[in-house]
Amino acid sequence: MADEESPAYPKVPRSTINRYKPRGKYDYASIHDIVNTMPIVHVSFPTLDPEDPFPAVLPMIGFMASFENQAAGLDEALDLYLHGYVSSRIMRLSKDGGSGAEKGLPLTVAATHLDGLVLALTPNSHSYNYRSAILHGYATPVTDHEEKVWAMEEITNSVLADRWTNTRVPPNKTEMTTTQILRVRIVSASAKIRSGEPHDDRKDLKDEEMRKKVWVGVVPTWIQYGEPKACEYNLAGNVPDYVKAFVDGENKEGRRKAEEAAMDGG
Repeated sequence: MADEESPAYPKVPRSTINRYKPRGKYDYASIHDIVNTMPIVHVSFPTLDPEDPFPAVLPMIGFMASFENQAAGLDEALDLYLHGYVSSRIMRLSKDGGSGAEKGLPLTVAATHLDGLVLALTPNSHSYNYRSAILHGYATPVTDHEEKVWAMEEITNSVLADRWTNTRVPPNKTEMTTTQILRVRIVSASAKIRSGEPHDDRKDLKDEEMRKKVWVGVVPTWIQYGEPKACEYNLAGNVPDYVKAFVDGENKEGRRKAEEAAMDGG
């Protein structure tokens, strides 16, 4: 992972890891990688309904990038772009900034990878290997046409690499009108990462009879993409090489990360 000298988000009370502090990460690279390799992020926002005290939560497609610096790496300052329908509640609220003290609708965004089931000697010591990130920021609609099309391309390719240029593009007027992109300026964020084997109590480790009966270890876990299936109206022939390459590459990388996490001494 990134070292302590890497650019990082500021530690503030809402983002500081308090339990298992060594698992906490604040550097850009760790946090941005978790978000950009997760197909779905969960976005929480205030509804501003005086009759309903609960914030809303939506699963959304998001991607971290920089329109001003399109060559920026994961270890540089990035914005979060979210894709949605123009008349949805979150998009409507973002137009006037909601109740945020700064310009924009205040959001909390969560992304989590499950890397393994950690099976210990006792239920209380069971755990997961995981990589999770929580981000806080202010969302505003993207109104510039060039930035909007760029963001739509980035988000599409985050779903499946090279998909944008292998579809009917550019989007038509109706698609551009009904689609809204939010740019989220991140003000604080943190990640929490757990890897390695189970951590059992010393008392249980001394009980050899019990250890002979209870299997302990890690079940590596990752997203597995299946064999692509053509739909009924497909006329393009066999599965394209770029789709095959994406499926194979993601499956191999997911497995590699999960198995490395299982063997990690962290």
